[in-house]
Amino acid sequence: MPDRKPRHGLELTCEYVFRPPAHLLARALRPLGVPPPAVVVAGLACGLCAAAAIGAGHLVAAALLLQAKTVLDNADGQLARLTGRITAFGRYLDSEADLLVNAAVFAALGLRIGPLLAAVGFVALTAVLSANFNVERLRREAHSRSTPGTPGGDGRATRAAARLYALVYAPHDRIFDALARRRPHAWHEPAGVHVLANLGLSTQLAALGLCLALGRPAAYAWAVTGCVAIVVLVLLRRELLVRASKLVLD
Repeated sequence: MPDRKPRHGLELTCEYVFRPPAHLLARALRPLGVPPPAVVVAGLACGLCAAAAIGAGHLVAAALLLQAKTVLDNADGQLARLTGRITAFGRYLDSEADLLVNAAVFAALGLRIGPLLAAVGFVALTAVLSANFNVERLRREAHSRSTPGTPGGDGRATRAAARLYALVYAPHDRIFDALARRRPHAWHEPAGVHVLANLGLSTQLAALGLCLALGRPAAYAWAVTGCVAIVVLVLLRRELLVRASKLVLD
C-alpha cells in the first residue's frame, strides 16, 4: 500500500488499532488538500489538551484525547505518503511535536503522581523511543532499506527544525552509532527489532490512556520505566549473539 511506511519491526497496536482509522482519515483528507504538517499540528493540539485535562483531573477525557492524538500521529505520515508530500520539515516537526506532547503530559502527571516519578517516567519514555527508532534505523541501513522520498529541504523552517532535532536527538543517535561501529553485525538479528517496535509511541500512549481511564496514572510511569529494562535485555542479547558468532567464526 502506498501509505504504509516501510519498517522491519511491526508495532501491533499501531498496525491493528490505530492504523485503520488513521488510514480512513488520511483518505478523507487527501482530496481536501490538507497539508501533512497541519495534521501534525492538530495532533499536537490534541496532546496538549490531554495534558491540560490531566492537570485538571479529567483523566478519562485525557485518555480519549491521547488516542485521538495517536490516530492523527499515524494519519499525518500516511497522508504524506499518499500525496507524495514527504518532507524533511514534516519529519522533524513530527518528532518534535511528539517530544513536546510527552513533556507536557508528564509535567501534568507530576501534579498527580509526584514530580520525581513523572520525571523518571519521561526520561524512560524518551530513552525507549530513541532505542526503538535507532535500532530500526540501523537495521534498515544494514539492509540498505532507506525510507523513500525524503527531500533534504533548505528552507529556514527546515533548518530551524533540523537544529532543534539535532540538539535533542543527536546525542542518542551518536550513542547507537557508536554501538553499531563496535558491533557492526548486531543489528541483523530481527527479534530485538520486533520487540522494540512494540514499545513504540502508539503502544505507549494506548497504555497510558488505559492507566488514566482506570485512575492509575502512576502505574504507567512504573511500566514505562520497566520498559527500559526490556531495552537493556535486548541490547545484551545482541551482544551475546555477536560474541557467540565470533567464537564460531574463530
